[in-house]
Amino acid sequence: MQADFWQERWHHNQIGFHQAAVNPYLQAHWPGLGLASGVGVLVPLCGKSLDLAWLAGQGLRVIGVELAQKAVEAFFAEQGLEPEIRARGGFRCYEAGNVQVWCGDFFALTAADVASCTALYDRAALIALPPPMRERYVRHLADILPHARAGLLVTLEYDQSLLPGPPFAVAEEEVRALYGRDWTVQQVECRDVLAESPKQRNAGADFLNERVYRLSR
Repeated sequence: MQADFWQERWHHNQIGFHQAAVNPYLQAHWPGLGLASGVGVLVPLCGKSLDLAWLAGQGLRVIGVELAQKAVEAFFAEQGLEPEIRARGGFRCYEAGNVQVWCGDFFALTAADVASCTALYDRAALIALPPPMRERYVRHLADILPHARAGLLVTLEYDQSLLPGPPFAVAEEEVRALYGRDWTVQQVECRDVLAESPKQRNAGADFLNERVYRLSR
């Protein structure tokens, strides 16, 4: 999706992808990664996710990346935080406590920008991208996170012919093809959440699987 698409979604508050609570898969499976306190975690396409605050609350140093300035400002306002704001290359970097959110184009991020990150959390980035951009996204992650050792990835799987996305369906086979060169990929949970999605049911879907993967090196 092009930048204008997401800016428009945030401008009109069309943010059904935003979760009003911390992601339960993050809470259930992040401890299993065995990461030490103080580790840096990259969260691409983070929006105003409450997951950022949860990760910071675990003693981790969080770097989120988000295109829409409205989303970044909303995160800090809703958390009751007054961020320090400074320019970093082509980004505006907002920082308060253990959370930094870099406002700008994820693909402009460099390895030096996220050198402190040795972990990755992706709940909404991969599934926000159409196939050609997913390949570019994963290649860019490999370039900027050469020293990352662990990560958690959450995807959706459904009949893509029924709905155009986003969020896009990403099958397990594609996840393994995209990440398998650089990571060991282990599925740790799969849950059919069709009963919780009227949009998918009304489109005629028979299933809507949320899959959770542990990434390790």
